[in-house]
Amino acid sequence: MAVPAQSLLDASPEERLALGRGVLSAQAFSRLLGTELTRWDANCVQLELAVDERLKQQNGFVHGGVLAYLADNALTFAGGGVLGPRVVTGEFKLNYLRPAIGQRLIARATIVHAGRSQGCVVATSAHWPMAKSGCVP
Repeated sequence: MAVPAQSLLDASPEERLALGRGVLSAQAFSRLLGTELTRWDANCVQLELAVDERLKQQNGFVHGGVLAYLADNALTFAGGGVLGPRVVTGEFKLNYLRPAIGQRLIARATIVHAGRSQGCVVATSAHWPMAKSGCVP
């Protein structure tokens, strides 16, 4: 789904969320996993994913690749919100602080710095029912 840069950058939070949901639905892998975009405004992007057995590794924790996907997608949406829709991830580092468990994963991303062609974004993740990290409202 092609989104004109100016329409994204000038969009209201409601319009941006609707545009973002359209972009997310155009991503076959995101549809396969059932990822939901639940917030996208100037301050924060929030993606959510229901956890089921297919997303777990042999010890019962959510697979690290699923966590990396969710973080990467949240980072890219946040970057796209300030740099325009043709943004792609250039690099990211992920620290697994503890195993992901629970019924729902939540990834939140915020912009730390944005230049003309590159931005720095930070993401936090949590699992529900213990989802306490994230963006300031």
